[in-house]
Amino acid sequence: MSETLSPREVFQKLLKGITEGRFSELAELYAEDAVVETVFEPVGPRRFEGRAVLQERFAEVSVSSPVELSSTNVVIRETDDPEVIVAEWTYQVHHRVTERNFEVANIQVLRVRDGLIVSSRDFHDHLALIVAGGNLPQLVAALGGK
Repeated sequence: MSETLSPREVFQKLLKGITEGRFSELAELYAEDAVVETVFEPVGPRRFEGRAVLQERFAEVSVSSPVELSSTNVVIRETDDPEVIVAEWTYQVHHRVTERNFEVANIQVLRVRDGLIVSSRDFHDHLALIVAGGNLPQLVAALGGK
């Protein structure tokens, strides 16, 4: 019988999978009925429900993402709830299309039960990614501007 991973270990595995581009493996870290909220997403869905939906989302990202990520300044805070951690870190980003290099701040509040993520509230700086990708005009248009 294998040992169940702690919330800290699950987050570390998630972050490593993201920075190594192993998106096809990430959905396995989530419970069947997991809920992920991307709180600062400016357009598009901000809530994803279920491992199958997350697997589709990770598949899209693996094909369409123009960025290379590495993580720095990772701080994982335990809470008074043994299932919940708060992780803060910075992504060092290289945008392959624009050739820009920049930083993106991130915070995740994860609830992990029996070694699987059951909920996640993700606070990523999506605007920095949009600006660095040269996609600000598309964002303005999507938000109803001209």
